[in-house]
Order: sequence, then C-alpha cells, then structure tokens
Amino acid sequence: MSVAPACPQCTLENTYPDGDQFVCADCGFEWPQTESAPQEEADAVIKDANGQVLQDGDAVVLIKDLKVKGSSTVLKQGTKVKSIRLVGGDHEVDCKMDAGNFMLKAAFLKKV
Repeated sequence: MSVAPACPQCTLENTYPDGDQFVCADCGFEWPQTESAPQEEADAVIKDANGQVLQDGDAVVLIKDLKVKGSSTVLKQGTKVKSIRLVGGDHEVDCKMDAGNFMLKAAFLKKV
C-alpha cells in the first residue's frame, strides 16, 4: 500500500490520491502522482553520430553533405562548426556558419 506524500505547497501530510493526482485536504493543492515529460526532456542526452555526448560550445564536423531546405545552398561534408548550442526539438543543434545560422540534427555531426 503506497503512502501519499506530504503536500509540496503547505507541507502537511493530510493528502490523498484522486485518480492520477494527489490532493491536499488542507489547502486544496493538486499535483500529479508521476513525474511529467519535462523531467525526461531535461535528462535527455544529445549524442553525435559516433555516440559521443555533445555539450554547448563543442566543435563539430559535418559527416555528410546537407541540402538546405528552401535554398540552393549545400553544407559540405567536413565543414567545421566551432561553437554549437544545444536546443530541444527535432533539430537538436543550433549553430552559426559562414553561410548563415542553421539548426542541424546531431546524427549528421561528429565531435572534434
């Protein structure tokens, strides 16, 4: 039998489960019983094509020619990108090159 935790708002222990939430009988505060997706996103690790962990400020090299959507520009294989920035979403890496600012997938990068 699981014990309901103390209320995170008023710290009293008069709480009970209600569906997928805990409810405090004293102050009426409600919170989820399980951790939500933002916790998982914060713990996500972004890795390059070789499986090395990427961090903000790392230098990387493109491992494949990449066509830029909506443009005739092609980012060439072997192009070095000095200071990357990690962001959430489908394209994990934000970077600045001579050709402009780009958002790239980490699967097309190799850490230097």
